[in-house]
Amino acid sequence: MARICKALGHPVRMQIVEFLKAEKQCCCGQIVNRLPLAQSTVSQHLKNLKDAGVVIGAVEGPGTCYCLNKSLLRQFKNSLANFID
Repeated sequence: MARICKALGHPVRMQIVEFLKAEKQCCCGQIVNRLPLAQSTVSQHLKNLKDAGVVIGAVEGPGTCYCLNKSLLRQFKNSLANFID
């Protein structure tokens, strides 16, 4: 839980998660176009989210496409609900 909270604790990473939630799947370049950040900065945020298991990345051609790890996020949501109750 702490690893996921830490990954989601940055505002840019939350923007990325919200974007992926709306788009289902997209490549790094599409995310870069939506944020006022350098490609390297966006890539680092995506790496942090991927390392925490929040997103899944699949290499497609010259880039990587990302989507949310919905299974992990459901488990996280349930764990959080149990923690609060």
